[in-house]
Amino acid sequence: MSSSSSQQWGVPPPQHPGYPKPLPQPGPSSSGARPVSEYAPAPPQAKSFRAPQQQTVNQQNLPYHSPVQSASIPYQGPSSSSYAHPQQVNPRIPPPQAPYQNQWDDSASESDGTVVEDTPEARAGPAFRGGRQQDADGKSLRDGSSANPNVPGMSYALLDENGERTNKGNTKFVMAFLAEAWIMHVVIILGATYAFTFHIWDYTYTDAELWNFTCYWKLGWLLPIPYTLICFFGLALPFRTPKFIYDSDMPKRRVDNLYILTVTKGDNREAVYRSWNAHKHLERLHPCVRVHVLTDEPYFFENINCYTCPKNFRTANSKYKARALEWYRQTMRYTEHDWVLHLDEESVIDDESVKRVLEFIWYERECTWGQGVIMYNQYRYWSNWIFTVADAIRVGDDLSRFHLQYTYFRRPVFGAHGSFLLSNGQVENSITWDLGSLTEDFQFAVHAWEMGYKCGKVPGIIREQSPLDLIGFLKQRRRWYVGIRRLPAFLPKLWATFWTLGIVCLATTIASIPLGIVYKGLLTPRWFGLIKDFSFCVFVYLYLIGILVQDMDKRVNPLIMLARIPLTFLLQFIAGIMEALAVIYGIILPPADFDVIKK
Repeated sequence: MSSSSSQQWGVPPPQHPGYPKPLPQPGPSSSGARPVSEYAPAPPQAKSFRAPQQQTVNQQNLPYHSPVQSASIPYQGPSSSSYAHPQQVNPRIPPPQAPYQNQWDDSASESDGTVVEDTPEARAGPAFRGGRQQDADGKSLRDGSSANPNVPGMSYALLDENGERTNKGNTKFVMAFLAEAWIMHVVIILGATYAFTFHIWDYTYTDAELWNFTCYWKLGWLLPIPYTLICFFGLALPFRTPKFIYDSDMPKRRVDNLYILTVTKGDNREAVYRSWNAHKHLERLHPCVRVHVLTDEPYFFENINCYTCPKNFRTANSKYKARALEWYRQTMRYTEHDWVLHLDEESVIDDESVKRVLEFIWYERECTWGQGVIMYNQYRYWSNWIFTVADAIRVGDDLSRFHLQYTYFRRPVFGAHGSFLLSNGQVENSITWDLGSLTEDFQFAVHAWEMGYKCGKVPGIIREQSPLDLIGFLKQRRRWYVGIRRLPAFLPKLWATFWTLGIVCLATTIASIPLGIVYKGLLTPRWFGLIKDFSFCVFVYLYLIGILVQDMDKRVNPLIMLARIPLTFLLQFIAGIMEALAVIYGIILPPADFDVIKK
């Protein structure tokens, strides 16, 4: 879309070929009414970003959207006997008078993402406009109600309510540190490897032999080498941030809607409301931002932007989270100018990271989906030492191999996370969420690669929490392992195989203790020990850097941060055993269905 065409009113975004045409507008239309179109007209381009003025527009003539039919089994919508939501009877609450904070200049963008009028009803999006209620005279109701009980009739994020803001972080500092930390990674890992091989374990190595009997049972030590080499290269390559990749003179990509979507089963009400209070103010940061919560019936949350997937919605393959995402995709009717930021129910994103998400959308024109760094320090951080350390390697993964994937490969070689998944509407319409996998996020990434969509690194952070107990931890890892192993593509099966070999590595390490006593006269060849020490140092460093970065993000006292380094070193051995137990659990008792753990 050219800059000249974006100046005019009434230019709709392109219609996705898979969507049905809109049904005719019911009721008479006055001579002064706007014409019926598939989408809300695009606003005129402003020279500088400013909040739109409140206007009164005839709601009866807003664009009408027909119900979207499922590609597999037709969705008939909620029946009269389905779960009735309080949003059907909620009274209209006046919109707030406070303007947007206007933090980011969007003057160069082809669209500022606003609709014709900026009211809570209009910001409810296509779902509300497609199901508005009318009174006996055919006039549209403006009380915040909706004909579809599964979608909100207004945006509750714009209400002037006070809630606890828990989306605070130290994103700028952490990202600035990571931009230069690659030098530190290389020095520490290589220095520690040298120290272990030539000083600490020098008395156990020999230069007189290249192979002996002890090498046979120590071969298991070398199995993690592919993983640790990949992680080392990911840590050794510069961690690119907006400081290096974005420029104000670059052309901006158009964005109409950025849906910040929290997906939840709905039974953990405390976590949902906590995330909502952390995110609802984000709609004031930029007109394109929409904060939504997606649940399954019968779970519903009052006075929030709660979209509830009905029980009678069916797809050919997907269940649970993927099924709800497919219903939401069909309901919201994405275009190529829409973006969705997927979050889990305990995920929290801060204002700075939302800005970086928008910068990714504007400037990373070759990438149509991406991810950033996930930390596990939002709630109950260090309340359970073992689980905190166990999840630290996931942060190390994001800083190493996933950084390598998103920054340099631009292909999902190692898969994707289900949270902090930023995707374009066109990508989701092409792939859909009718996937039928225990790891729908990995399968989504595989299909995106097959269709030629490039991915990139979002230079932001979201914060989550670790599992609460051992059973939850084992079930979580078991689902990942079994889900990845069952995917038909080659790479997922390869990574699941390496994950399985971790059991052999653990068994070899344990067995080496008594065997070393029995054969204490046989020394290990130094070249063999060098490879083993390198792998060990990288593996431990992933835990240490994961804890260090999370502590920096939480602004932990430097003395406490130093004290946690040796503690992390000790606890990571327990964490490694727990990871191996989860794999064994998945091999012996694979999950029959999707496990939702408590957090």
